[in-house]
Amino acid sequence: MDTIPCPNCGKQIQVTQALKHQLEEKIRINEQAKHKVELEKIKVQTAALTEKRLKDVSQKELEKSENEKKLLEKKLEKEKAGKDQFERKIKEDALKNAEEEQRLKFKEKDLQLEEIRKVNEDLKRKIEQGSQQRQGEVLELDLEEKLHAQFPNDEFLPIPKGIEGADIWQKILYQGKIVGSILWETKRTKAWSSAWINKLKEDLVKTNASEAILISQVLPNDSNSFDRKNGIWIAKYEHAISLGRFVRFLLTNVAIVKSSTSHTEEEWGKIRDYMMGDAFKHRMQAHFEVIKSLKDNLDAEKRTSMLRWKREESIINKIDSNTTNFYGELKAIVPQLPQIDGAETPIDNST
Repeated sequence: MDTIPCPNCGKQIQVTQALKHQLEEKIRINEQAKHKVELEKIKVQTAALTEKRLKDVSQKELEKSENEKKLLEKKLEKEKAGKDQFERKIKEDALKNAEEEQRLKFKEKDLQLEEIRKVNEDLKRKIEQGSQQRQGEVLELDLEEKLHAQFPNDEFLPIPKGIEGADIWQKILYQGKIVGSILWETKRTKAWSSAWINKLKEDLVKTNASEAILISQVLPNDSNSFDRKNGIWIAKYEHAISLGRFVRFLLTNVAIVKSSTSHTEEEWGKIRDYMMGDAFKHRMQAHFEVIKSLKDNLDAEKRTSMLRWKREESIINKIDSNTTNFYGELKAIVPQLPQIDGAETPIDNST
């Protein structure tokens, strides 16, 4: 007979084959059930562990993905910042280049405008100089014509080379001999320049002329219509011929006195001093003032006469018109009226 251990106390118990088989079956069933429970428990634990591991892996992967995403975003942001900075630099460089190009264009325009302004100024100056030169030439030619007409027996020579200021050189002839000369210069400007005096005096020395006369439209403030400055005669254009006549007269008489044996060198010196002194200048000024006064009175009388003539002409025209119209009206009524020369004109009803 077989024995089996007691499941409770562990003692060997004798059993039959059938009971043994039952017990073994029961034990097997119990073991299977226990094993199944354990297996289920293991499965549950394994599933839980697997789930936990999966969760841990997923969390790690998620964190890794998040980190990679953040790194990628940072990289993208950095690349974007670099790209923005690059684009900004390109724009700034382009703007600087455009501004620099624009600045250079403006500078070029300014230079062109400055060149145009200089060209215009040069052209204007040349035109003004040409105009002044032509005006001066006209004044010079007109004076020379008047001098030729006033002193037909004198000689008028070309100005020697190297003499830039003087315009006319008048040689005074008396009884076929040269007794002196006058160097003339004309100025037709808006302002007086004292440098003209010094320049003409240099020309006077170079030509060895007797006297020099400067004719200008404008005189110094301390001069009226005639004066003598630093040994040079100056006068306005309207007094040129009168001054020339006086200077010519004095030079002629000085030559006569010098050639006469009855006059001493001392007497000639007194005459010369008188010509250069204030008394002669004042007498000349008085002479020119009288001439100017007579000319002003003559001009005033001309203006008055012209006004009177115009008024009288207007009255005569009205009388003539009225007479003509009156004759025309009578002629229309009585066609047999005798013909009157100059009376038949169309009737003007407006009068």
